[in-house]
Amino acid sequence: MSRPPDRYGDSPEALVVALARGGDRDAFAALVARRQSWLRNLMRRCCGDPGLADDLAQQVFLQAWRKIPHLRRPASFGPWLRRLAVNTWLQHLRASDALRGADTLDDVDAATPEPPGVAMDLDRALATLPDVVRLCVVLSHRDGMTHGEIADGTHLPLGTVKSHIRRGTQRLRRLLAAYREETP
Repeated sequence: MSRPPDRYGDSPEALVVALARGGDRDAFAALVARRQSWLRNLMRRCCGDPGLADDLAQQVFLQAWRKIPHLRRPASFGPWLRRLAVNTWLQHLRASDALRGADTLDDVDAATPEPPGVAMDLDRALATLPDVVRLCVVLSHRDGMTHGEIADGTHLPLGTVKSHIRRGTQRLRRLLAAYREETP
């Protein structure tokens, strides 16, 4: 099946969203094309599994298609889509019961760091964090969300979000310390 031509190439996103809210499938396809890379990367950072990230991103877009008629402000599409993504990730975690015991980093088996000669990448380091901690760190550092926005979006207490970000960031710094040593 061929992809429909993007009639909305340079159109403002709010206009394309407004058209998609009215049921324009081509407009929604344009939104997917514009946002899919960002969404897939967000989900990949959350779960560490590219295949699962693609499945979750597809679930988010399906929800977005069903719910977009109810989006009140077309200009808020980005944050709205991110909220759908966070909720989809949290639902996935609940379904697989991965939230149990996630409020503490101390109980997690630390991954053995590889020798300094072997490159450690951010995805591997993120994968060592508990799922909820990883979500908070990704939303804070990758998406630039404030602690309050993360607390609102994840329904976690603000103090828990701050703690997850602080301890998760500290752990990432320890795991990725070899990169700092290599920079002049």
